[in-house]
Amino acid sequence: MNQNLIKVAAAQIDGAYGDIGANLSRHLGLIAQARAGAVGLLVFPELSLCGHSAGKDALRLAMTRDDPVIAALAEASTDLHTVFGFIEEAPAGQFYNSQATVAHGKLIHVHRKVQLATYGKLRDGLYYAAGTVCGSFPLDARWQMATPICADLWNPALVHALACDGATLLAAPVSSAREAVGAGFDNPSAWDINLRFYALTYGVAIVMANRVGSEGMMSFWGGSRILDPFGQTVALGSASEEGLIIGEIDYESVRQARFLLPTVRDARALRQRAAKHALAQD
Repeated sequence: MNQNLIKVAAAQIDGAYGDIGANLSRHLGLIAQARAGAVGLLVFPELSLCGHSAGKDALRLAMTRDDPVIAALAEASTDLHTVFGFIEEAPAGQFYNSQATVAHGKLIHVHRKVQLATYGKLRDGLYYAAGTVCGSFPLDARWQMATPICADLWNPALVHALACDGATLLAAPVSSAREAVGAGFDNPSAWDINLRFYALTYGVAIVMANRVGSEGMMSFWGGSRILDPFGQTVALGSASEEGLIIGEIDYESVRQARFLLPTVRDARALRQRAAKHALAQD
């Protein structure tokens, strides 16, 4: 058995707006399907438990990290890592667009969206506080994973920092609609360029999960995908169908990609030189 290989999946779903019970049931069903298929990492879209525009209903839909819904998803994820989206309620009345990772019956990591989308028809900044940290954590002995949310991936500095700080796998939950940005901006094509650029430039594997269906005036284009560290598409979802998009990624390909195109090596060296120069100036 090749210990470098991991089977990953993007859960491309059509969420039920504001119905956490129905969405939980859908999540649990797909977790069971993924486990039966020996999937090691399952990624759901942004805000998958509540809906794309649920921020305006945060008082009703927000959860704390010890919520029974999160505990139920953790309990179901005994032998795989599951990444899902929710509105997180933190102390002092702060609400975040967050992505949780659960495994082995417990909560492993929570990422709070840093780059809040406030352009086009997107209104994150009206409802959510911005996260302050975009970090990574070990998926296993080989892979170091991060879960940047949607617009986080449109801030190149965030992705650059993640790669330089050790991330080799990006779980990329998004909730991308065709109408989100405005005329002249083709979201499906733009995301294809964006994700392939990061994968091949930094030698990272990417599991991107987008939703399908519609919500209000927004129509979602699916296209969930798995990319290898050379920027090649391993698996691609349709524009309209729900289901699991499954593929395998190999850590050996990270080693090869980063040896052949040493962007991360050179960027880290540049950061170290810049830090030394700053100390010298002080």
